[in-house]
Amino acid sequence: MTDVAVACDVTVASIDEMEPVHGGLMRRARATLGVSAWGMQVFDLPPDFERYPEHAHGEGEPEAGQEEVYVPLDGSAELRAGAVSFELRPGVWARVGAGQPRRLLPGPEGFRYLAIGGIPGAFTPGAWSELGGPTPGE
Repeated sequence: MTDVAVACDVTVASIDEMEPVHGGLMRRARATLGVSAWGMQVFDLPPDFERYPEHAHGEGEPEAGQEEVYVPLDGSAELRAGAVSFELRPGVWARVGAGQPRRLLPGPEGFRYLAIGGIPGAFTPGAWSELGGPTPGE
């Protein structure tokens, strides 16, 4: 790092610099970095934490229509989506549709993850990012 100011549109912060809420269970990643195109928070759930609420983002719910992606950073958790369960750990990500009730149950080492949320249709993906799409730059 350098103390020299460079004119560019970049914000850099460590997770520990992000404003904690709920006693440190969540950090305001989106606001800290100044992101305005999607929602994004970092969660730190302690080992065997059972108070993470089952929720969905269906019609009439807070943040209605928002789908979410969970990106595990450390530890593990069980993602319960109705009667189906999935193990999440670093390297294994999950996308959950807006209307799908879901709940996270951290494992014995706790669970740190990045939650990314957005409403379908607000983003137009480039053709290169689609499965089987053209390779960028070709």
